[in-house]
Amino acid sequence: MWHNVICEKREFHRFALLVGIATFAGALTGCAEIRTKEAQAHVATGDQILEQSDLDAALREFEAAVKLSPQLAVAHSRMGIIYRRLGDYDRAIDCFAEAVRLAPRSFIDAFNLAQLYHFTNRLQDAVEAYLHAADLKPEDFDANLNLGVCYQQLGDYPQAEERFQKAVTLDPTRPHAFVNLAVALDRQGKYYEAINAYKSALERDSHQPLVLVNLAYTYLNQDRLQMAHKTLEQALVLDNSLAAAHEALGYCLFQEKEYTAARQAYLDALDLDPRLPGAYANLGSIEMLRSLHREDGARADLALEYWHRSLELDANQPKLRQLIDKYATPGLDPETVLLDGGRSE
Repeated sequence: MWHNVICEKREFHRFALLVGIATFAGALTGCAEIRTKEAQAHVATGDQILEQSDLDAALREFEAAVKLSPQLAVAHSRMGIIYRRLGDYDRAIDCFAEAVRLAPRSFIDAFNLAQLYHFTNRLQDAVEAYLHAADLKPEDFDANLNLGVCYQQLGDYPQAEERFQKAVTLDPTRPHAFVNLAVALDRQGKYYEAINAYKSALERDSHQPLVLVNLAYTYLNQDRLQMAHKTLEQALVLDNSLAAAHEALGYCLFQEKEYTAARQAYLDALDLDPRLPGAYANLGSIEMLRSLHREDGARADLALEYWHRSLELDANQPKLRQLIDKYATPGLDPETVLLDGGRSE
């Protein structure tokens, strides 16, 4: 009998212990819920303050929210917004990355993180973040377009083309999407497709002189000099102060062997923008040609000076360095001083 009584007491103590554990767990859950509600209240207050652009006060509210509830993704997201507005991009990235970790289905946080990676030139990280954003929202125009831009900056033109194609399908009214698509196509030697994309951009916005410049270079890639020349004249009608258009016209005239007109076009370009290495390089080429044909040493010196100026702006021109080494070689073939002009995007 005593054995049974002892067993019953043990069962009673065990039951009491289980009840105590359950009560304690319930209390913890209740505390967590209270802390989460308090954290959410801080977020709501922070949002109100943020609307008034008091960034420091809003940040304190969001920090208080995170302290109460570290798993509250929205508080990390709001802190990311503030740090981005303050120009503290590293902290902003950390906040958005934490928000994405806590709420991986949040498109806006994934997109904001991708934009910050992109802005800080962390291109591979940006690609991964944009891919995540695009997976969450496949029909988002900006996610696909920006992803294409990242691929283009990384030199992955096929991937860039794919994303730009999707972007123009999602919204065929945006001319800049067609421009980006055209550049990706041009880089792959798909010149006819690139021309079509440039024309699509111009159909949606005809006042794009720089797009006309790029279209002209695509024509030049096909040796269609007359079409390039005509297109550049159209660009200059739209904006005669566009240095890139004058430089491109100089290159076009250069290829047409209209050296006097090309020289003037390059000088016009440099008057508008004195930091054009391609313009200096080709001016040097023109002056060297004139020197070789007329045996004018002064023009040879001027050519050399133009080439030096070009290298000062862009030292990575091995062909130009070779010409400087050889410019005075007796019997130099004039055609060897012809250089490719710089291309403006």
